[in-house]
Amino acid sequence: MSGTRRITVTLPTEQVEELKRLTDNVSGYIAEAVARQLRHQLLGEDLRRYEEEHGAFSEAEMDAARERIFGDAGVGSGADAA
Repeated sequence: MSGTRRITVTLPTEQVEELKRLTDNVSGYIAEAVARQLRHQLLGEDLRRYEEEHGAFSEAEMDAARERIFGDAGVGSGADAA
């Protein structure tokens, strides 16, 4: 990770208490969650752009993607996998 910057974030008290129960590194935990969400959003944008250029993914393509992501358990599970 590149440099860091201190910011203030306001969270519901219950979430802060649960975070402190889960980890002694709240900043690291939150940084990981933010990174995961950013990747998710960027991937979604990439997939939308791809579909705009090439059309919707076929069910076979979706099944192949689910298998790569989730293994055999993801195949044939349709929208439930999301």
